[in-house]
Amino acid sequence: MKVLILCTANSARSQMGEGLLRHLAGDRVEVYSAGAKPSSVNPYAARAMHERGIDISAQRSENLTRYLETEFDYVITVCDAAADACPHFPGPARRLHWSFPDPAAVEGDDAAILESFIAVRDGLELKLRAWLKTLN
Repeated sequence: MKVLILCTANSARSQMGEGLLRHLAGDRVEVYSAGAKPSSVNPYAARAMHERGIDISAQRSENLTRYLETEFDYVITVCDAAADACPHFPGPARRLHWSFPDPAAVEGDDAAILESFIAVRDGLELKLRAWLKTLN
């Protein structure tokens, strides 16, 4: 099964989703992430995932146009802007939308910002675990 996870910048939510799904599903799923306006993996996303025991430091931010000709079984959008901008993908590509707030938009000290990333990470993990159970 092939899954693409999308958010606007492919820097936090979709990156954490990619790492979590790869960790949770193992070899059962080929997982990718991308964004409409890719940037780079947010260091707070990497830290939040590291605290969970998952290393996403080798992941790279990709433009969703790279995958426009790729057939996916599922395309999961994790922010409202990505859901609105999501193009049509060939093949079965069932779309799921899970709206998560942008943790990079949180202002405050280091601890407050990291906590916002951890909250989104934990929410993504709950959604992914529940979704994976529906596939068995």
